[in-house]
Amino acid sequence: MTETIQHSDGRVELKADALAEISQSPLYNEDLAPVPVEKRNWTTYNYAALWISMAHCIPTYMMASGLISAGMNWWQALITILLGNIIVLAPILLNSHPGTKYGIPFPVFARASYGTYGSNLPALMRAIVACGWFGIQAWIGGQAIHIFFASVVPDWQTLFGGAVGGHTPTEWISFLIFWAMNIFIIYRGMDLLRHVENWAAPFVLIMTAVLLAWILYQAGGVGFLLNEPGKFQTAGEFWKIFIPSLTAMIGFWATLSLNMPDFTRFGRSQREQVVGQTVALPSTMVIFAAMGILITSAAVVVFPQMKPDELWDPVKLVGQFSQPLVVAVSMFTIVVATLSVNIAANVVSPANDFANAFPKLISFRTGGLITGIVGILMQPWKLLADPSGYIFSWLLGYSGGLGSIAGVLIADYWIVRNKNLNLGDLYRTKGVYRYSSGWNWRAILATILGCFFAWIGLIIPTLRFLYDYAWFVGFGVSFFIQWVLMKMFPPTELIAESAETSESI
Repeated sequence: MTETIQHSDGRVELKADALAEISQSPLYNEDLAPVPVEKRNWTTYNYAALWISMAHCIPTYMMASGLISAGMNWWQALITILLGNIIVLAPILLNSHPGTKYGIPFPVFARASYGTYGSNLPALMRAIVACGWFGIQAWIGGQAIHIFFASVVPDWQTLFGGAVGGHTPTEWISFLIFWAMNIFIIYRGMDLLRHVENWAAPFVLIMTAVLLAWILYQAGGVGFLLNEPGKFQTAGEFWKIFIPSLTAMIGFWATLSLNMPDFTRFGRSQREQVVGQTVALPSTMVIFAAMGILITSAAVVVFPQMKPDELWDPVKLVGQFSQPLVVAVSMFTIVVATLSVNIAANVVSPANDFANAFPKLISFRTGGLITGIVGILMQPWKLLADPSGYIFSWLLGYSGGLGSIAGVLIADYWIVRNKNLNLGDLYRTKGVYRYSSGWNWRAILATILGCFFAWIGLIIPTLRFLYDYAWFVGFGVSFFIQWVLMKMFPPTELIAESAETSESI
């Protein structure tokens, strides 16, 4: 007799007796448990709002600057951003499916392909990248709070003395205030996050549009940037920049392409999560990046005294305003934008990932706190010191590793298993996903080889082109190897799982 209930819309949940049994497993805790169908209440708007609020962040605003400084003109930069987000939407949607069908988070989904303990490899790889992003966003949010205080508190910059470690004590204090705001929301849980995303999405869009209208009015037009030609003389020169830039754009959301089950596990239906994500992600990224280009172009006229790198930073740009009320409202908008994307994109997943490593010792809240601490230790102020560096080193580099994980997950779920998982055994130490002491060597090998070929160009200059295609190379290699190894050397657990799935159907 099957231990699951399959609803008419395809969603699956465990029966009460099976849920009670797995709750005693060392692989189970309440935060990793499958979400009951009655609690899967996220709608199309919730997913659209999630992506709109995540895309409305400072790195998106600044993204076009890195591409333009590399030699592109404005429309080449926007097309690159659009193509990158359309491409990354494919693995996002493919990995979203099991979350909605089974109500499981990313690290639990990874147990099917990597093994009950092997899942910690992709989970912790994803978590480390998220910690870095958490630190970057927390530093940006702290800068916004710092400028807000400077607009209302006399001598705020030097209130507690001179620079320490390259930044004033008040900058460090502002950073820690914003850091604590993130941790507070995580401690309140996912439902508060959903409410924050719902109202943050339209608020940030409206306020950015107001800033755009105001600065275009002050400049008397769009400025010079839209008339600037690209710096490339030949198609070959453009292609050398376009490919690594496109890969970096994919890398921007390569993290979410893995852990979207953390959110789609709450979805009311597959259709709603697919429509919400498809409509919101590519369009919002391009529109917000375009706003950044227009605002920067006009700012050159309005604030000629600013340095070029400062013009692309909205925090420093708004800091030029003389009216405290304008600065306060603008900084509040930046804080809301940064807070909403940071929690959704950079805390939810690693919190679950760390919990997956030690389910009985680490809760979702504790995992969130670990994320915050590691984010500080990664020194985000150094990652942000060079805008082009974070695109061509940070984004491009880690995209190869995350692409390798995505290839394994998608090949395993969609081709090898045909979307069928044994939900209860994802939480059992001796279930069908135990493999060899909890590790599936096939998935581990596929991931290692994917990373090897994606990153080998860093060591061997003649293979640099592989690194420029890092996400594509990692994804393609790991996808193929996982598929071939699972077919040539099928684990006995897979045969048993297929037989049980056939009986249940």
